[in-house]
Amino acid sequence: FDPKVQAKRLLSQDKKLLHAASTVARKIRALPPDPKNPKVAPQAFLVGGFVRDALLGLHPKDADVEVYGVSAERLEGLLNKLYPGKVNTVGRTFGILKINLGAGLEFDVSIPRRESKVGKGHKGFAVQGDPGMSLKEAARRRDFTVNSLVADPLTGQVHDSFQGLEDLEAHVLRVTDETRFQDDPLRVYRAMQFVARLDLTVEKKSLGLMKKMVQRGDLKELSRERITEELKKLLLKAERPSVGFELAAELGIIKRHYPELQALMGLKQEKEWHAEGDVWVHTLLALDQGAKIIREPKRKLSDEEKLQIMLGVLCHDLGKATTTKKIDGRIRSRGHEEAGVELTQKICERLSFGQEIENAAAAIAREHLKPSMLYLQKAKGTLTNDQYVNATRRLLKRVHPVSWRVFLAASEADLRGRIMPGVKTQTYDAGELMQKVIRKYKLDQAPTKPLVQGRDLLKLKLKPGPRMGELIRRVEALRDAGKIKTKEDALKYLRSHKLKGSRRL
Repeated sequence: FDPKVQAKRLLSQDKKLLHAASTVARKIRALPPDPKNPKVAPQAFLVGGFVRDALLGLHPKDADVEVYGVSAERLEGLLNKLYPGKVNTVGRTFGILKINLGAGLEFDVSIPRRESKVGKGHKGFAVQGDPGMSLKEAARRRDFTVNSLVADPLTGQVHDSFQGLEDLEAHVLRVTDETRFQDDPLRVYRAMQFVARLDLTVEKKSLGLMKKMVQRGDLKELSRERITEELKKLLLKAERPSVGFELAAELGIIKRHYPELQALMGLKQEKEWHAEGDVWVHTLLALDQGAKIIREPKRKLSDEEKLQIMLGVLCHDLGKATTTKKIDGRIRSRGHEEAGVELTQKICERLSFGQEIENAAAAIAREHLKPSMLYLQKAKGTLTNDQYVNATRRLLKRVHPVSWRVFLAASEADLRGRIMPGVKTQTYDAGELMQKVIRKYKLDQAPTKPLVQGRDLLKLKLKPGPRMGELIRRVEALRDAGKIKTKEDALKYLRSHKLKGSRRL
């Protein structure tokens, strides 16, 4: 990177973030030396991911500033004057102060800190702020060289103590300090999302170190919450999350910690439908297609919905591991959708995505083939239009409360995640038809709401009691069978039929 290019990229970032960083830097440099650290000139630098991403031409929405030569107490007082009422001290114990800039921007200010391993897990660290540290000392604690870069927010000048610029230009992920890296095994998971997000290749020696950590069982000490946060970044921020999962397989993480995914490797599929190879290969292709789909502005998906889609795609074919057989010379995986539900739940039990996301993943695993199946049945004439509409309604009822947009996006990723002519560019006909029917018949409006409710039965002079529930369920069963379509049909049925144990209506 040419220094002028570096400065240009750094100083062309979000104006609000740069203004905050430069304001803090100017105020810090105007301070007299701290009596406790008289030899360290007060300075403030942009550090970590902001510098890395800016140099890559990206535009991050969060920035970290590290302040040298100023005590934590003095820094907090200064920030409270600059940003009255906007300083969050939740990270004060670790020397980190968060400033609320609004507009979805994250701005953290901290002093350098020393961390020493004193026990297992993410709480097994002794952390001590040390504003007297040098830039190189502070950078050494960063996990990878591309994250050890430091930049002056006023001039854009980059300080590079560990050849991070060289690695960034070569697209290499290299451990900064082997000893310190091993203090926190979460860094192995961080490697997964970095290689996928930034298109990096792990340097050979660093790869060997991470393999050793996995084989030694270091990752077992990690909490499921910390692991999940890194997987979220991989699933949401990477355009090709498959790269991160391929690294996980190479490091032995999949084999050791996710046997449900390991079982997909080498598991053959019928070539007519899956020319790309085994189930693992298909899953990775589908993940990349899912990542593409969730980025389409027209979808208007929330982050929660995006995670539902991506976790669902990751788990959608887990059931093939227990159902795949050769029948009449062809490879079949009958019932793999239902079988995948339990396996999806097993993976989710070891993570902490939250109940709604986990339920969505299970629903996707169970129903992901239905849009294509119903489309083919309608195209062949085995389903009339009315039957197709009713089948779609029942499908939405089964996946509720998962949005049909989420469900169809995951099903589309499954279809596109294979090697077939035009599969990545052709219109997703099954999804287009289902969307059209959902909108036309308003099937997404309370899909679980029954046609008739208790108040309707009261109007028909039926006394309150368990019988009401039985009648409502009977109507819904007939509705699912296609024999009743409207509320009027339901009321007519109730008036004209004498059901066992009830008066004639």
